[in-house]
Amino acid sequence: MIERVVTIRNEAGIHCRPSSVIVKTAVGYPGTIRIQSKAGVADCRSIMGLLCLAMEKGTQITISVSGQDEERMSQELVELFETEFDFPPQ
Repeated sequence: MIERVVTIRNEAGIHCRPSSVIVKTAVGYPGTIRIQSKAGVADCRSIMGLLCLAMEKGTQITISVSGQDEERMSQELVELFETEFDFPPQ
């Protein structure tokens, strides 16, 4: 199992759109992926679970990945959680 501590950098935090990108990345992974914050723990394949963690800018989370190719998956998730998503205004 690999654990990484990450700080959320996106100005609006991890809201619906970033969460959907993260879930799409994690959904095909055959191992276990857990995200832990002060608000609790969630499976990274659950958009509702991620939203319930209320990950605002500056929040520190721990990403835990276990299973096949866990190093690659953990690195992909670290990069996504630290991304400053730039979605066009609606």
